[in-house]
Amino acid sequence: MVDRNKRYAGKTVLVTGAAGGLGRAYALGFAAEGGEVIVADINAQGLAETAAMVVDAGGIAETFTVDMGDEASILAFAQDVRARRDALDVLINNAGIAYGHISQNFAGVGQQQWLGYLAVNSVGPVLLADALRPQLAASPAGVVINQSSMSSYMPDTIYGVTKATLNAMTYGMAKAYGPDGIRVVAIAPGLMETPANRAGLSADLYSMVQGMQILKSEEGKAEDIVNLALFLASDEARFITCDVFSCDAGNSIRGWRN
Repeated sequence: MVDRNKRYAGKTVLVTGAAGGLGRAYALGFAAEGGEVIVADINAQGLAETAAMVVDAGGIAETFTVDMGDEASILAFAQDVRARRDALDVLINNAGIAYGHISQNFAGVGQQQWLGYLAVNSVGPVLLADALRPQLAASPAGVVINQSSMSSYMPDTIYGVTKATLNAMTYGMAKAYGPDGIRVVAIAPGLMETPANRAGLSADLYSMVQGMQILKSEEGKAEDIVNLALFLASDEARFITCDVFSCDAGNSIRGWRN
């Protein structure tokens, strides 16, 4: 039997976008199972708060500031990690942006805004994973988890297109990194009770999306996503790669792909 309280003892877990929200929940969840976490974000204050919470809970945390929309910042961050760690067991590409416009369509969107979304939500995760590929390959079982979204199945929004792009990149990364023994998957959360969703969705739209769930009375919580990640990054999921896993109470938004 696997001791699920110690699945990540002695392992290094890197989480981007860890200054709050789901990134913070990932850091705390993996640290609770023994992982030594590296937390990264552009928000230094929130990052320090996350690290303090990990340490207060008895865990180990290192902090790094990084702008996931800037290639030079990503590469400098990766160089720092490589200098400190010979191996990296889990990389969680959680950082993302929505600018409070999760539901914004294409009308009036200029090139710079498109490139800003794509840089952080789609390209940044690949650049970081590629820069840390030697460390992931040095792990007995390196894993990359990309943070997708139910919006990836709604390719009529800016945010959704960038997350659909990340899904496609997840498949490509899995194929490219497979020879090194690195697994690559993505998680697509459904409607979550988070500040970002409350800011980016009107009350009517929030209710409408929740009404599209099969489990209509349920609200997504951070621990739902963290528990899935804890499984997918573990040896229990050793035969799983190249897939996107929905955790969305069966939301019918996914139906468009059928």
